[in-house]
Amino acid sequence: MEAVPIVTNPSRPVTIATVARRAGVGVGTVSRVLNGAPGVAEKTRTRVLETIRELDYAPSQLARGLSTGRSSSVAAVVPFLTHPSAVERLRGFVRALTAARYDVTLHDVELREQRDDRLRALAGPGSTSDAAVIVSLPPTDDEVQRFLDAGKPVILLDAQHPLLPSVVIDDVAGGGLAARHLLALGHRRIAFIGDTPANPYGFTSSVNRRTGYLDALAEHGITPPPAYIKEGEHDRLVAARLFDELFQDGLERPTAVFVASDTQALGVLGAARARGLRIPDQLSVIGFDDIETAELVGLTTVRQPLEESGRRAAQLLLDALSGRPPEAALETLDLTVSVRQTTAPPA
Repeated sequence: MEAVPIVTNPSRPVTIATVARRAGVGVGTVSRVLNGAPGVAEKTRTRVLETIRELDYAPSQLARGLSTGRSSSVAAVVPFLTHPSAVERLRGFVRALTAARYDVTLHDVELREQRDDRLRALAGPGSTSDAAVIVSLPPTDDEVQRFLDAGKPVILLDAQHPLLPSVVIDDVAGGGLAARHLLALGHRRIAFIGDTPANPYGFTSSVNRRTGYLDALAEHGITPPPAYIKEGEHDRLVAARLFDELFQDGLERPTAVFVASDTQALGVLGAARARGLRIPDQLSVIGFDDIETAELVGLTTVRQPLEESGRRAAQLLLDALSGRPPEAALETLDLTVSVRQTTAPPA
């Protein structure tokens, strides 16, 4: 499409719509170029970027807020903000929203009461955010209805509800991937260490990963003894203690352990080495997430695209703010096994 020439008024701010008209594209295309999102032809991307430079486009947050009634601010509700997986998801989310000239307000959740307060406040009349992403916290039907009544776009990341767009992974499939990797190496005595199922936040990832592990073992006619399954608080040191408990039950030592997160797997590696076990000669360990530290320590793990999931949630949020419905209510990202130095055939 040929670019449409226009005359700008220097007394009026240049908007994203101005850029779109000058470049001969839609507003959504300009947004995708600003986000660095895929799906834009290189020729079109170049034309949009040249137009942005021509017009010196740098939208004023205040001007946009006054003209649209929006604050140009979005909220991110994130449990345990300092956990590595949360940091990597937020990196993708914040980068995409910042590129689109939105401010991001982070709401950390460390207690159940904080979770309820944050979601209630964001759906209330006093909220200054245009939209929200909720990470890893499945909302109740009542909470979803409050957001819908407020007309505020909400995207779920690592959580889902049938009435809201969601970006997720298949944790059951991921648990199966981990167990099948160990089974393919020849392991049959495979333990599992993960989170306690009873938690006040509604987290289900560890339980679902355990289900996938059990299903994969069952396909090979294996039923692990109950003492091979250890669950506790999501913490590196707790995981180390749970690993030590595998040696207190009088059972034959497992030759491999599937750990429901990389953070917990780091605790298992430390505890195993403290016992003098050689990794992976005497014990194979596989984690889940593929956080940055996993590569540094050579941890084999199930890789989920953490940063990409944040980018996808941001794009869905930008689409919703532009009035474009998502193509799919539930977007499931692919999982792969990153094979490194902590898994090998049993000795």
